[in-house]
Amino acid sequence: MRAIRAASAALLSAVAVVAFAPTALAGDGDRDITSFGFSVTPATIAPGGTVTLTSDGCEVPSVTVTSGVFETVTLTEGRPGSATVDVDAKAGAQYEITFDCKGERGTAPLTIAQGGGDPGTHTGAQKGVKAGYGTAAGTDTHGLGVTEAVTGVLLIAGALGAAVVLTRRRTGGRA
Repeated sequence: MRAIRAASAALLSAVAVVAFAPTALAGDGDRDITSFGFSVTPATIAPGGTVTLTSDGCEVPSVTVTSGVFETVTLTEGRPGSATVDVDAKAGAQYEITFDCKGERGTAPLTIAQGGGDPGTHTGAQKGVKAGYGTAAGTDTHGLGVTEAVTGVLLIAGALGAAVVLTRRRTGGRA
């Protein structure tokens, strides 16, 4: 009887993880996954401050960066660029910075500091997966990836399976 309860618990746990893991992983709506990487540094800046813009992995030699808070900047691949935030930018507002690589667009937020703020806050590169470039696992600070979720499910299933085997051995197979 214990083996049936353990097997039921294992199955229920596996179903719960499989059902809810994709929802949890998809909830990361504040990041863009693109075939090229990009970043805005710092992520919070005072009006009139200068931000550094970078991109990598774009197959064309230039990336266009636009925003409602500074003039359009064209980045030459592999070289960072800079932009000066408008002095009349609204304190506390968040602006969307758009990076355009041959029509593929990615965005990053830029927050305008209240009363001087902390212009040293940085945002990491937001980079998707591209063959030949590896993964962006080092830049993922938003939770579990698919690999980690699948590994977790397999570990849970293995532990529950071992519990069933041990329970059967203790009862002499009379479950």
